[in-house]
Amino acid sequence: MLQLKPEDLPNYTYEDFKHWEGKWELIEGVPYAMVPMPSLRHQRIVNKIGWLLEEALKDCPYCIPLQPVDWKISENTVFEPDVLVVCVEEKGDIYALLDQPYLDRPPILIFEVLSPSTEKKDRFLKPRFYAAEGVKYLVLIDPQKSLGEVFELKEEKYCLREKIAKEGVFDFDLGPCQLSFDFGKIFS
Repeated sequence: MLQLKPEDLPNYTYEDFKHWEGKWELIEGVPYAMVPMPSLRHQRIVNKIGWLLEEALKDCPYCIPLQPVDWKISENTVFEPDVLVVCVEEKGDIYALLDQPYLDRPPILIFEVLSPSTEKKDRFLKPRFYAAEGVKYLVLIDPQKSLGEVFELKEEKYCLREKIAKEGVFDFDLGPCQLSFDFGKIFS
């Protein structure tokens, strides 16, 4: 079998990426199509997560949930997590953040809703980048099993903190804000 060498792979940049039609992620210069569209269940769970985070953080002037948004890590790596929370240091910095064309700083919390076509990338590839960028929490949601897996960054790698099946609350320490997240509300 023919083996590709690293120099055989494309090496696209953010400049290329921003002109593409459809939904893509760019990982070290290699484009990944985000097709087909996620299932209706997947989209419903993403919407519920976003709504619950919005409600839980409504009184926090430092943290804001976003979905979906391009997170530009470098010129050749751009991710679009399903839902994320980003925090700022000063009150009012949220408004400056929202005027940017993409997120240019690591979020503190990322939710990825797994689907058969993206599970390997979401479970194994993306967490390496998220950890390297200092994302404190990564939550993987498996809609088929009604399961949430909460990982916390410890010594530059993710450690499983808790598996939450169908219902349960997890308390996230976001620094300036505390967040109690009820997993039962996303699976109902």
